[in-house]
Amino acid sequence: MAGQRAFDPSKRETSLYSPVKRFLENLGFDVKGEICGCDLVALRGEEPPLVVISELKLGFNLELLLQGVNRTAACDEIWLAVRTGARRGRECDPRVRQLCRLLGFGLLGVSTTGRVEVLVQPGPWHPRKDQRRRLRLIDEHRRRIGDPAIGGMSKTPIMTAYRQQALACAASLSNGPRRTSEVKSVVPQAPQILLRNVYGWFRRVERGVYALTQAGTTALDRWSQPSVC
Repeated sequence: MAGQRAFDPSKRETSLYSPVKRFLENLGFDVKGEICGCDLVALRGEEPPLVVISELKLGFNLELLLQGVNRTAACDEIWLAVRTGARRGRECDPRVRQLCRLLGFGLLGVSTTGRVEVLVQPGPWHPRKDQRRRLRLIDEHRRRIGDPAIGGMSKTPIMTAYRQQALACAASLSNGPRRTSEVKSVVPQAPQILLRNVYGWFRRVERGVYALTQAGTTALDRWSQPSVC
């Protein structure tokens, strides 16, 4: 009928079935669709056979992930399959691929021409610990005074341990210029903080002597001061 859009079979999840079926058959599997609620079930080998379940979606989403989790106990491998094309989807996000690895899921990308690309291999995976990142978390947690930042905040400056120390330096200079050694008696890291001047709160009056800028005064008005030992 005039005015109706032409049906595009590539925009149906069923369009992924044949390419994924061929891919698994080339790996030696016997593949059948819609088995006990699963989009695709593949068997390989004698008793007991290797059992693979694949779930198909046009885009990577939570429902696809939950389907995979739900099927895990019934098979040996989970392969999630999604449509890929000119537009980059969630399957290109490194975090999505890492999540699939953590869950042990395989991830396939199926192009509109039927080409299948293995984005993530299935199997157990244990990420290598990032010791530098871990130590940064521990250090920031221990150095931060109190709990000044509410979890879930966005688009607003976070009260980090460094900002707390810079504010303590600013408070020490609020009554006029002081020598670095005097500020250091309050904030041990003062020499580095004053020299780097990350926030533009300080200005050097002369060698070893610093004063507060207008930005520093404004910062003191904005944030209450933590007590620094």
